[in-house]
Amino acid sequence: MSARTLFDKLWDAHVVHDLGGGVALIAIDRIFLHERTGSVALKSLRASGRALFDPSRVFCTMDHIVDTLPGRGDSTLMPGGSQFILETREAAREAGIRLFDVQDPLQGIVHVISPELGIVLPGATVVCPDSHTCTQGALGAFAWGIGSTEAEHALATGTLRMARPRTLRVNFEGVLPPGVTAKDMALALISAHGSVGW
Repeated sequence: MSARTLFDKLWDAHVVHDLGGGVALIAIDRIFLHERTGSVALKSLRASGRALFDPSRVFCTMDHIVDTLPGRGDSTLMPGGSQFILETREAAREAGIRLFDVQDPLQGIVHVISPELGIVLPGATVVCPDSHTCTQGALGAFAWGIGSTEAEHALATGTLRMARPRTLRVNFEGVLPPGVTAKDMALALISAHGSVGW
């Protein structure tokens, strides 16, 4: 029998209920939202009449639509972007979750500030409607990107239903040429085997 991986341990520690067939209900420790999809999930939750399972586990930042220019505010260069910012601010305040607003000194890119602020922790499950959320795995978390509908479910129940992902091992052998980075290796691997890995 092979040794249990970190993923095995994280999965087992977060299974709320085994649904059979490799599918389980997983406890979610942290939910991070941003203004592009966060207001959608929060507004849908409110419209359904459901409350947040645990507002202390939910965080939101303005990072996808805000301008990067000095003196920025609610106005954005993106058409319609201001509405996303205003709606997310209102929904986050109404829900009572921690919002890193446009002028907040702690505001930043969701998957950058989460480790900076100690929101993502080793051993935690972390979800966010952002495809880069999986980068939090570098910190020993089980993290993945979700859609707004899944975010709404996680907000209401503190759980998500998911199929257990396969675990793969990749070995690179040899000496890297100068200038070749881990990202280059990952991209070469994906190019050769596809993003699914088999």
